[in-house]
Amino acid sequence: MFIFIEKVVLGMALLRILSGSIEIFAAFLMLKFNSIEKALIVNSSLALVGPIILILTTTIGVLGLVGGNISVVKILWIFLGVSCILIGVRW
Repeated sequence: MFIFIEKVVLGMALLRILSGSIEIFAAFLMLKFNSIEKALIVNSSLALVGPIILILTTTIGVLGLVGGNISVVKILWIFLGVSCILIGVRW
């Protein structure tokens, strides 16, 4: 029996696996440096990775939906929602 995995879903999942791997690597770096200042620097750099992965994953998903003839208005609502999430996290 063959299991068919959507290319879009696979791409989104791989980005999330990459994101999680970066998070784990950052945790090991914090332990290795054993310094609060350096741990804060590593943690701050993760603040850049999260939103980038979120935007990329959402973009892949929306582009996958476009193949299913999603309307432009719905795409705009999705990106507006992502923007609200990013604004809410920043402030």
